[in-house]
Amino acid sequence: MDDLPDQLVWDILSRVKKTVDKNSASLACKRIYELDNEQRQSMRVGCGLDPANQALTSLCNRFPNLAKVEITYAGWMSKLGKQLDDQGLVILANNCPSLTDLTLSYCTFITDVGLRHLASCSKLSALKLNFTPRITGCGILSLVVGCKNLTILHLIRCLNVTSVEWLEYIGKLETLEDLSIKNCRALGEGDLIKLGSSWRKLKRLQFEVDANYRYMKVYDRLAVDRWQKQWIPCESMLELSLVNCIISPGRGLACMLGKCKNLEKIHLDMCVGVRDCDIIGLAKKSSNLRSISLRVPSDFSLPLLMNNPLRLTDESLKALAQNCSMLESVRISFSDGEFPSFSSFTQNGILNLIQMCPIRELALDHVYSFNDVGMEALCSAHYLETLELVRCQEISDEGLQLVGQFPRLCILRLKKCLGVTDDGLYPLAGTDKLDFLAVEDCPQISERGVQGAARSVSFRQDLSWMY
Repeated sequence: MDDLPDQLVWDILSRVKKTVDKNSASLACKRIYELDNEQRQSMRVGCGLDPANQALTSLCNRFPNLAKVEITYAGWMSKLGKQLDDQGLVILANNCPSLTDLTLSYCTFITDVGLRHLASCSKLSALKLNFTPRITGCGILSLVVGCKNLTILHLIRCLNVTSVEWLEYIGKLETLEDLSIKNCRALGEGDLIKLGSSWRKLKRLQFEVDANYRYMKVYDRLAVDRWQKQWIPCESMLELSLVNCIISPGRGLACMLGKCKNLEKIHLDMCVGVRDCDIIGLAKKSSNLRSISLRVPSDFSLPLLMNNPLRLTDESLKALAQNCSMLESVRISFSDGEFPSFSSFTQNGILNLIQMCPIRELALDHVYSFNDVGMEALCSAHYLETLELVRCQEISDEGLQLVGQFPRLCILRLKKCLGVTDDGLYPLAGTDKLDFLAVEDCPQISERGVQGAARSVSFRQDLSWMY
């Protein structure tokens, strides 16, 4: 090693991906130790920092070229020592000139004062905050004013962050490409309009509302009405995820569903108010769509502001089948309150989608209409590689035994399916048809029954969900 040039040793070290292996290699000799210190660009630390600020200072001095830092205090208790505080962010700002990506998780001692210090990190392009309860909108504003190259911003369970001016300011910068706001109780759908022209560059949006908090209070209709006459330039959107959102007809988030012409992936989870016309408009505009996930709320979860029950039907699936020729991943789920007679998608609608699109991955959860006839139809699904069935109680051993006839299926997951037994898996034993089989909480399938049914198997049995 002593005769090798520094560049070659540098290249060798760059091929070591695991942190534990890098740490071991750096102990081999002083030369590798020094080269590793220069090369190390990412670091993940947390409860082991004690005393926190002193330990962070030592690490920053050792690794002068850090670009990505993650600080997480998941599972922290007071006996583990004091958490990193605002002074710790001063240390990062002063000692990490190359910092571009910062994640702070469960850092409960961090306040707006600390974020203001990060405003001097001019290269910072990605900030992710997960449960930092002392941070407010003022702290976010002070940071985005200084960090004008911010392209990724994730706020998860930041309970005291309000919309104030930071959304408007970051909207004017037009740099944001990835925005994730999850369970931030002070932020609602109506606040997103403040992004303004920044919608033009946004490629990925995740917006999740805390359902338990929302349904405890009366929904503010005015927040949605603000969107009524707004034009949303979201042509660059590639991924869209909306959870527990209220989609008011002709307003709010419904305005953007038919405008994302480059959309590749969409996830709508318990979004009240989504109509067939919304999905049809989406399908006609988003011909590049590759993945769609729909979790449909039951009639009992519809709010009072809806005059009539709104339910997606096979018309939505028909539009997807006719317009989205690249669709390869489909997940359909009904909420727990759904009764079989209320199911909005029929088996024929689902099968029509599979027959007309190159579906490689299909997941059905609580889809009562899907039965053994549907399983038989999947024997002609030439692209299907992964099938996940959750709480599909109309499928019996007769349908499960057809899996061996599926042309390309290699991964099968069964969860909480009451109608299948060991007999349904018996024809798969020793065939090497499946690469992977996972069976979870199916009361009539035993651990012995899954043995040999695939090259790799996973089995778990917890029947508490039945009682």
